[in-house]
Order: sequence, then C-alpha cells, then structure tokens
Amino acid sequence: MHYIPNTEEQKEQMLESIGVKNILDLFMDIPQNLIIKDNLNIPGALSEIEVKRLMENIANKNKTMVSFLGAGAYNHFIPTVVNHLLLRGEFFTAYTPYQPEISQGMLQAIFEYQTMICNLTGMDVANASMYDNSSALAEAAIMACRIKRKDKILISKTVHPEHREVVKTYTNANSIELVELGYYDGQTSIGPHKDFAAIIVQQPNFLGSIEDLDKISKFAHENNALLVVSVNEPTSLGILKSPGSFDADIVVGEGHSFGNALSFGGPYVGFMATKKEFMRQIPGRLAGQTLDSEGRRGFVLTLQAREQHIRREKATSNICTNQALNALAVTITLATLGKELKTSSLHNLQKAHYAANKLKNTGKLLFTAPFYNEFVVKVNDIDKVNDILIKNDIIPGLDLGKFYPELQNCMLICITEMHSKEQIDKLVSYCNEWVSPSDVAEQRGRAQTIVSDEVANGLKN
Repeated sequence: MHYIPNTEEQKEQMLESIGVKNILDLFMDIPQNLIIKDNLNIPGALSEIEVKRLMENIANKNKTMVSFLGAGAYNHFIPTVVNHLLLRGEFFTAYTPYQPEISQGMLQAIFEYQTMICNLTGMDVANASMYDNSSALAEAAIMACRIKRKDKILISKTVHPEHREVVKTYTNANSIELVELGYYDGQTSIGPHKDFAAIIVQQPNFLGSIEDLDKISKFAHENNALLVVSVNEPTSLGILKSPGSFDADIVVGEGHSFGNALSFGGPYVGFMATKKEFMRQIPGRLAGQTLDSEGRRGFVLTLQAREQHIRREKATSNICTNQALNALAVTITLATLGKELKTSSLHNLQKAHYAANKLKNTGKLLFTAPFYNEFVVKVNDIDKVNDILIKNDIIPGLDLGKFYPELQNCMLICITEMHSKEQIDKLVSYCNEWVSPSDVAEQRGRAQTIVSDEVANGLKN
C-alpha cells in the first residue's frame, strides 16, 4: 500500500468539513499530560535517493553476528522465489477460504500443502495448518484422549520445554493427567506405565538426539495407546525415516524451517497429520478435492467439525483461523527444493557433526546418542563463555540449565546449512578452554543418575 501525504490545503478542507479547528482537537479525550508538547525535530522531506542513503547509514551501525542458537527456531536458506510469490496480491491479501466457491486458488494451495506434509510425515491425512508446534502438540494430546477415551498422557522430558508447558495448560483445562518421562544419554526412558491414551516424543528431540521410535512405538501399541511424534525441525525428514514408517498415529510439528524467516519468534506455522482412521478427529480445517455437477475438478473445505459449524460441546476443534500465508511459504519452498531437500538435510547433518567431532576430541560432548543438527556441550562457566562469544560477534547456544536443573553449564548448539566452515571453526576456537573431559564425565553421570532414579522410582510405584 502506498502512502500518499496530504497537502496543507487538503488538511484544512478536511478539518473544516468535520468542524474541527486543528488536528489536536481530534485527541481531546487524551489527558493533556500524556501529549508531547515539545517539537520532535522531525527533519524535512527527502528525495528517494537521500532516504536510501540515510537508511543504509543507519543499517551499517548494526553489528553482524553469527548465531548458533536453535532450540526450536532454525535459520535456514529461503529461496528468493518464496517472497516473490508470497507478495502477489492474490496470496498476500487472502485470509482464509470461508467462501470456497470463490477461493479455489487458495484452497488448491492448501490442498498441495496438506499433500506435501503427508509425504514428509508418512501419514494419510494432514490439516490445513495450525498456529504453531506447541498448540498443535496440545491439540494432539486432547485428540488422543478423545480417540482412546482415556485421560492420561505420557510426555518425554526431551520434548521442547515450552511446548510441554502449553500441553500442560491444555491438559489441565481438560482434566487430563500428564506424566513426564525421563531420559538417559539424551534419549527418552520408558518407564512401567499403563492405561494411558498416548506417549508423546519429539524427533529429533530437544537435546538434538534422535529417538528410538521403533522401541517407543512398540511400547505405545503394546499398551493400546497412540504414538504422537512432534517434529520441531522438519528438515530432518529429508534423511530420517518418516514417523509414519514407525507406525506413528499422530504427527505434529513446526513448518517454519521451510521458507519462513525467524522474525524474532514468529509467526510460525504448525502442522498436524494422522492416520485415515482418525481423520474425523483431527482439529482445524481440511481442504479436499472433488468434482462439481459438470465433472470439473474443484476444491472444498470438508469434515469441518468446528464450533462455528456445530454445537460447541460436540466440536473437535476451536481453531478459528489458519496460517495460510505461512503454509504457502512452506509449500513453495518444498516445491522448489523437491528431492534436493535431502541435500539440504545432509548439509545440516555433516556440518553439525564436523563441529561436534572437533569438540569431541576434547571431550566436551555430553551425550553419545546420534543427533541431527543440534548437540549438547558442557562448559565450566556458561555466563563467562557467553560473554566471550558475544564479544567475538557470536550468539551462543541455549543455556539448558534454564529448563533442566541437572544440565547446569550445558549449552545446546545448533548448526545449519547457513553456517560456513570458517564460522564453525571460529566457534570451536573459543571452546578450547571451556571445560575438561573429567568435568564432562562427571556432569554426564550426574544427569543420568537423576534420570535413572526417576525410572527406578517408577518401577517401585
């Protein structure tokens, strides 16, 4: 939208038309002590070239830093074509297809998005989109309890801590018991639990480790429960087996890694997919493909068991919007990458392992479980390390002690295809004096002892 300023004459005409002497009279309801009376010293108008030069000078004052922070927000390459297509008016101004007969383009884009999510996750059906990974995970927990008619959910401590908090909020409001499972060497520990609706795990998990989904799936189904898998870093699906290949029942995740900028935390786009047998229980919207009375292909919203359409107490969803524009960015990115997604995923894997191997030689890696593009290192004094890194234009990894008391002075480092070898080497060069191998062994033993005690207590109970 272009900004067209008004001339002084036009302002006078508008004020006279509405019977006001000056613009300040329009703000008479605002207390006078809150109104700035002093001159703001706003400079006069500039030409376009002068404005460009001014903004470039201001931008040049910013400090360029390299970030190794992941933990759910990942910096990936965004193909130029994504923003070129997103900014087209027919996409950029489209909200959500309440009138499907005139929203065929948007509905087809959503249908393609759903198809791609199914291909990635190995599931039968996916919905239009969710707000984000955390709310999608909470909806999955409630959905599982609705399917199994049980009110107990198991959730791994290796699931993103903030996502677990959202799940707690939802389950508490629905009188669902939430039981947390511990971990050992970076992977979920399965305790002796019975009579639960589902077990929730993240793949790769919050500590960067790759879970043994085969074992966890057998545990869930042997107990007549569902397996819910959260995929917070979906680029991993370019090389890892899909959750569907492990007989997952519900798969949720965060799609921002595909074509959506970090943007200081959002907006992001959650996804949800499930087996065909649970299709009528999935929340949100479903875009379907059909034929009209003349045999022409068309797209519709279908199976809308939402509170806007049926009685509130019978609705399976209270999701009142979707992330259509963000989902479109995912669709364009996946269509652009195609089979090259595997190449991009391998870049993440190889660069992360290059960094980890450099650190492994000095005994700084905390866990031995396989990982994708994130891993945990132990440091002597994390505040001191963070200061050193920031002073050298490096944004450090996440301080895990904020979420896991047993992981004090442990840092979660993320490497993606956006990091160069020189940048990784620079990070490693400041790690040499972080900690000794004996400190790492002690920390690992302490963390595993805590978790092992939790499992032992579960056996006693």
